[in-house]
Amino acid sequence: MRFPQRTLSAVAALAASLALLTAPAPPAAAGTGDGCDPIDPAACLLPFPSDWYSVADGGTATGRRVHMGGTLKNALGLPVSPDEWNRADGFSPGSMLLSRVPGVDLARTGAAPITDIGASLHDDAPIVIVDTATGERWPYWAELDANAPEDRKALIVRPARNFREGHHYAVALRNLRDASGNPIEPNAAFAKILGPDLPSGDPLAKRQRAEKKVLAALQAHGVGRDGLYLAWDFTVASRQSLAGPILHMRDDALRKLGDGSPSFFVTQVTNDVDDKIAREVKGIVWAPSYLDQYGGLPGSSLHRGKDGMPSQLPGNSQAVPFQCEIPKTALTDPARPALYGHGLLGSEGEVDAGNVKAMAAEHGFMFCATKWIGMADEDVPNVVSALADLTRFRTVADRLQQSLVNFTFLGRAMTRGFAANKAFQNDAGRPVIDTKAELTYDGNSQGGIMGGALTAVSPDIRRAVLGVPAMNYSTLLNRSADFPQYAKVLDLFYPDKLDQQVGLALIQMLWDRGEADGYAAHMTGDPLPNTPAHRVLMHVAFGDHQVAPVAAEVEARTIGARIHAPTVTPGRSPDKVPYWGIPTFGSSHDGSAMVVWDSGSPVPPLTNTPPTAGRDPHSDPRGNADARRQKAAFLKTGTVVDVCGGGPCVITP
Repeated sequence: MRFPQRTLSAVAALAASLALLTAPAPPAAAGTGDGCDPIDPAACLLPFPSDWYSVADGGTATGRRVHMGGTLKNALGLPVSPDEWNRADGFSPGSMLLSRVPGVDLARTGAAPITDIGASLHDDAPIVIVDTATGERWPYWAELDANAPEDRKALIVRPARNFREGHHYAVALRNLRDASGNPIEPNAAFAKILGPDLPSGDPLAKRQRAEKKVLAALQAHGVGRDGLYLAWDFTVASRQSLAGPILHMRDDALRKLGDGSPSFFVTQVTNDVDDKIAREVKGIVWAPSYLDQYGGLPGSSLHRGKDGMPSQLPGNSQAVPFQCEIPKTALTDPARPALYGHGLLGSEGEVDAGNVKAMAAEHGFMFCATKWIGMADEDVPNVVSALADLTRFRTVADRLQQSLVNFTFLGRAMTRGFAANKAFQNDAGRPVIDTKAELTYDGNSQGGIMGGALTAVSPDIRRAVLGVPAMNYSTLLNRSADFPQYAKVLDLFYPDKLDQQVGLALIQMLWDRGEADGYAAHMTGDPLPNTPAHRVLMHVAFGDHQVAPVAAEVEARTIGARIHAPTVTPGRSPDKVPYWGIPTFGSSHDGSAMVVWDSGSPVPPLTNTPPTAGRDPHSDPRGNADARRQKAAFLKTGTVVDVCGGGPCVITP
């Protein structure tokens, strides 16, 4: 969804106020300070992610723990405090790989572009990512930051499927070429490391010892030193590190709740809303709060106990606002309960959108929504402050984790409590909710992104529709037409474009705890502990201006979804192999799936920049009756049916 005008005004005002505090700083000094990796001197923390920024720790699931010292500084000179990052036992499963290669021309080099992911697995690929335990080569695409000046362009390598939790990877950049086709030699520090053993007193000796293990791992899997420009390794965070906090919160909260409904009260009932909705009900559900402020206001963080896990302050509860739309059909035929997830920085009020009401009335669902706190309308000032000082981003990620508990408690109230309240009964006193039907989920945009995380951790939801979804905000932000307004704040406080990419990679490590990227490995199969297996249906808008479809494709590969075929009209996709690596299905599919809806919008840019041409099809799938019919069949049965007549799913705007 687009930013509401009040949100845009708030961002503009805050950005203007913040601009008075500082002037843009010059580009950051080369990464040669304490703790920085000398093999990539362009900026501290490059290359990233890297096990150079972790230490051995026998108490973690991976045997390592992130240990960053020096990080970024904003234009006020405030460093990013690494404490919250250093809780992790590895890096993001969706992390982009960052380095700086002066003068590299990716086309002359032959690096796999976004349009030819399959080329990343060629034997002679100039960029290699290998799982050191299994030898599996990992698919990716490579791009240069199109937003940066030439001397600060990051080389960005994005995984086409999320890395495996807890696994160790080695990376090699080799046979790189400039625009004239000339080979690019390694920088002086890395060249020295590749040479003879250095004396113990040499500043690079320690780095050389660590690099020998990387080179040996690459050599064991067929990648030698010939033409090597740079090589490093990294460890991906474990399931325990990524999901442990929210599972602890969820299980603690549900244990305290028992088998019943959470407490709630109804604050407003509106009857005869329109020709589709018989009743709109607003109220509050109470959930345990694991935040460090009573009431869990924007800007609060998780309160942690001595064991480092989230802990509830005595008596701390979260007021979870809800809004439910009861269709007229429910007065005689009880409606199925479904949670609804709102879009970007929105609120529970989005559940009264026309497409949601149509879905409820046409197919017999009662949708109830609450806020994605952390990224709701009330969080706008705090999100802005987090972009000015990335240390504060923990407050966004922590409130998002609390929101997963909040949605879980709203779902329990819907299925175990609401039916006894007269606001959810017809005139004869019979419930308008089908309490025997399973709880499901439907969300759009941010609701499609966050919905993946909720689905993975929910003990009650088994089927979910993710509308115009994706995962991994570090991929999405630069590609979204919604981000430039917020990017003004980032430009003021982190004006170096190379630092910005490092900053996005850093905050993704925290964002993983509160969005689908950190839970994708368990969204469908391989469920989390005390959690059922799930099925999801992804509805993607071809040419989406706000949520990049390429990131939805990464999600589909990661969760094992199949894609409806024929997917798009021949010639529409710019890819050498359209939707590479995603198996297809035809008329129907019993399982998780991705369906692309094409409204005729232009192909998105092939760079990390937002679309600007043509109309935005972002809202088209949810507004289409056939798409809603497909969603309803899936939520009721788990089967994806073909509603497109055996051809691509096309929408006439």
